[in-house]
Amino acid sequence: MADFLSTFAVPAALAAVAIALLLGLANMMRDGPAGRSQTLMRWRVGLQFVAVVVIMTTIWFMGR
Repeated sequence: MADFLSTFAVPAALAAVAIALLLGLANMMRDGPAGRSQTLMRWRVGLQFVAVVVIMTTIWFMGR
């Protein structure tokens, strides 16, 4: 289980956070709608929470 998490789940979670961040920044830089930037940044925060949970779960499984 730890191998799967460290090989696939952690990079996928980090990539999702990076994509949400970059989309939000790109929207702000080209003066896109403020509501879209707000939504993307909220998604980023939620995805960061998921990424932290995935990383902590991976660490927990590696310690077992």
